[in-house]
Amino acid sequence: MNKIAVFGKPGSGKSVLSKSLSSALGLELYPLDSMLYDQEGQPVERTTFDKLHQTILMKDSWIIDGLGPLRAFNERLERADTLIYVDLPYWLSYWLVTKRLIKSPFVHPEGWPKNSSVVTGTVNSYKTLQLCPKFWNDEFVARVQALGKDKNVYVVKTLGELNSFVALHT
Repeated sequence: MNKIAVFGKPGSGKSVLSKSLSSALGLELYPLDSMLYDQEGQPVERTTFDKLHQTILMKDSWIIDGLGPLRAFNERLERADTLIYVDLPYWLSYWLVTKRLIKSPFVHPEGWPKNSSVVTGTVNSYKTLQLCPKFWNDEFVARVQALGKDKNVYVVKTLGELNSFVALHT
């Protein structure tokens, strides 16, 4: 595992998993939210993101956590040697997004730009979760599984699997 793409629905634990993998494997972590948004939570120019994304993809090793623009996501799927799809049930993703909001006055969410609004991010996460079935579906899972001929592919479906993934795969 040298080039790892971690992806899934909002609130699924991608950032926590990615941070643990980064620590365990000694690989640099690049959270997409920190690449797509500045420290104030405002979107960066698309060309700025594209340049940064391409620079990271050219490195010998990385962990990139998140989805981002579809073209960039597809490039990441092609370049990664390891794909980790966190596919928790929708009800659980909604709960974890809500839990993140509740905890936010005390603990800043993993991978979020420092001064971004957790309330705005939560509303956006709820909106994204409503749209997710159009993208994160059986057809997508089949596409990811097909990439497994040339890559390590993991589909994490429960909190138990998520919590034990690092220990099992490092």
